[in-house]
Amino acid sequence: MIVSMTQYLILKACKLHQHGSFLFFFTGNLETPSFSSGILYQYRYSLDNQVSFLSRPTLQGSKLQAEAVVDVNLLWSNIDNAGEQLLQIQLSYILQVKAFYVAKEENPLILELKRGLLSLLQFQTHSGTMTEEDISGSCQVTYAVSKDTVLKTKDLQTCKRPKFGFSTANKVFGLLWHPTSKSHYVMEGNLIKSASSEENHIIHQGIKSSVGVDITSRLMQHLELLTQMPGSKELSGKNLEKVLNSFLGKPQPINLTSQPFKRICSECPTLRSYLKTLAKKKIDLDLSKASTTWHFSRVVQMLRSAKKKDILLLLKKAPESMLPFYTEAAIAAHSTPSLVAVTEFMDSQGRKQPSLLENFLYAAALSPRPSKELFNLVLDSLNNKYLNDATSEAGNMIIGSLVGKLCQMNQCDLKEVSLAKEAILKKLHRSKMDSRKMMFLSSLKSTLLPEFIPTFLYYAEEGSSSISAAAVTALKRYSTEHITSTVKMAMKRIFYQVQRKYQKNSRLAAAEILLDNSPSHMDFINILLASRELSPEMQRFILSKILGIMSSDNHPTRQVIKDVLKDPRINNYYYFSPKEGRSISFSGLLTATEDASSTFGVELLFSELGLLQKSTTNFDIESHGHRLQAAQVVVEAKGLEGMLDEDATEEQEFTAGMSAILLDVPLRPVTFFDGYSELMSKMFMSPGKPMKVVKGNLLLVDHQEAVPLQSGLQVVITLQVGLGLDISADLNMDMWEQKFNTSIKSRGALVVDFQAEVDTSFFQATLKSQSDIELSTNVDILARLTLGPMTMCLQLAKQPVSYREKFFISESSANYNTHVRKGRRGTMSGHGFPFYRANSEMCKDLLAGK
Repeated sequence: MIVSMTQYLILKACKLHQHGSFLFFFTGNLETPSFSSGILYQYRYSLDNQVSFLSRPTLQGSKLQAEAVVDVNLLWSNIDNAGEQLLQIQLSYILQVKAFYVAKEENPLILELKRGLLSLLQFQTHSGTMTEEDISGSCQVTYAVSKDTVLKTKDLQTCKRPKFGFSTANKVFGLLWHPTSKSHYVMEGNLIKSASSEENHIIHQGIKSSVGVDITSRLMQHLELLTQMPGSKELSGKNLEKVLNSFLGKPQPINLTSQPFKRICSECPTLRSYLKTLAKKKIDLDLSKASTTWHFSRVVQMLRSAKKKDILLLLKKAPESMLPFYTEAAIAAHSTPSLVAVTEFMDSQGRKQPSLLENFLYAAALSPRPSKELFNLVLDSLNNKYLNDATSEAGNMIIGSLVGKLCQMNQCDLKEVSLAKEAILKKLHRSKMDSRKMMFLSSLKSTLLPEFIPTFLYYAEEGSSSISAAAVTALKRYSTEHITSTVKMAMKRIFYQVQRKYQKNSRLAAAEILLDNSPSHMDFINILLASRELSPEMQRFILSKILGIMSSDNHPTRQVIKDVLKDPRINNYYYFSPKEGRSISFSGLLTATEDASSTFGVELLFSELGLLQKSTTNFDIESHGHRLQAAQVVVEAKGLEGMLDEDATEEQEFTAGMSAILLDVPLRPVTFFDGYSELMSKMFMSPGKPMKVVKGNLLLVDHQEAVPLQSGLQVVITLQVGLGLDISADLNMDMWEQKFNTSIKSRGALVVDFQAEVDTSFFQATLKSQSDIELSTNVDILARLTLGPMTMCLQLAKQPVSYREKFFISESSANYNTHVRKGRRGTMSGHGFPFYRANSEMCKDLLAGK
């Protein structure tokens, strides 16, 4: 249809005038509600929209109210088919938009408003569910018709529209969208008396619902008939195309679906301006400070719009200490120029600085939204002939993480991903040394793909003791739906040693899988009965696992155990009185909100002589059905039993080391000492510097999406969460005092930058919230070696935390601008997390010097 529409747009007492014309063609049938020739129908059209912060509902957000007077004329009708009409505003019985034309290219923002008006006028006059295309995309719509009213409900979650923006692969950190859309129509005879739509969008981060906005409108759109008056006469002619050509010259058909766009920031700093002052900048890279992480976030934004030559110049001019920082920022920027620039720089400098290449690999693995392009760059870097053993090991371990993330992003069918999976399997099967097999098993584990479960089962049953334990441990990461009867049967063969003997690490991990994944009553009874025949340390470990399940509020096995323990023949002192032993499996709650919960778990496994062999500390996050292994630290020692043996010789294998997982990405293991001589030097020499586990900056969340509103307004949501992290570990031993201390220190800063932009042709609004928090956590294991069993104290302490929040609101139109800024800050006291009672008692003794 042609709209010669004079719009009186009212915004806070500011009257604006807009003019535009476009063609709107529809098909209907003879019984359709229609407009008569020679009559001008006049409607009042109004918009109402408000965007507000979820975290500060009392802080008034941005509100837009606008009105327009719309005139509707019948310009032409098909004399052979009365259901085809050319109108200023198209209406018909089924009111299905067949075509939408404009005379020439228009401002895309004005086109969005016209799309919104046409979408309001598109409805059916009979009940049912169907798929329609409008400004929201191709959506499922349900109609309920009664007498002279029509209720239209649009399921916005089903809408398909052009792809825009990007999202984070891991669903724990992703955004959730809760939309509703309803339209109400009132007919009077064959005429629309009124039409109105209501929409509501709540968009927030899944893990923290206060980070987000609420887009509300009691009446987002309202069209109401004002009057009818004499209008222009209908045009003559049989051919619609000729009528269009005579009226518009060369009409341009326009898609009714919204075309998303991103506002260009004219005031944002550029990399070129940054380079001019680079030599003068003194940047303190203290990763425990939020200022460093904010700087990282700003550099990422600059690099996204920078050219390759400028990024290369930055890398070449940067001080050596800043190179890891800028490399991580370039990977996080994830633009083609930034990735190519990093690759070229690595080609020229990687041989001189192998640690920089390892930094690049971890930055890629921790990327929240890896792409095919980034994946290929990582694969190419691993084919570098100058790669040292440590970097090669790190690269082979992180490939699985990238494969898993790409599969989460529905890119598992990429040729590169398929080839990478095949390559990992081939390298695993061809490896002769257990250390190599462990590396590739770790890579497969980080994919979290069910297709590798048969591989883990094979190595769990057929591998050496260390390989079997690694394979069974990998199976613990899978959800219950993937622990099939085949998996359970294999775990039973391992736990009960049906075909061969297995190391206790394998047997205990197999028992955990059976207990955690929907065991039958008989499965639980058999495990409990078998525990009586196990060594004291294994029995103590399994009983602590069972007691932990019983004390949990939401463990799925809890009810099964409670049902079995109703039988006094099972629930008695004989089965629940463990032999002497110190091994334990313990889990506890760190924090819990309506959105998410974070838990920590500790597993301590002692030798029969009472020495600690392995400690595992887990930190997990669960949110809305999704789970993330935020961190895992495993400290393992072998051969220390010889310290209690007078015949201990230098030929005995004494080793101790640590392996870690960060955000589901395995890190290269760290060795504390390897061999008797290194052990002795650790005992006699003064403590050295802590060993770096991971140190750097990354983006936890990188998200951008456009939300088209029914009215023609568009909201662009951007969320960026940055993390600066410094984790170090140390092992100190004192031969004279017969003590050792393992300390893992984690310091970091988290910054959250959330922004919502509202755009129309006559109005712009921005709501921005920024928050940061500085964190520090210590995990300490203090142990005393005596002629008897080891006395050990485990401590987890959270240091005092400081946080800040800032809120910004800005609105602008032709002659109106406003800016609002609010903020708040605070601190949270530090505290320790309690473990089991025996640990508390041992801590009191050790810390008191007893």
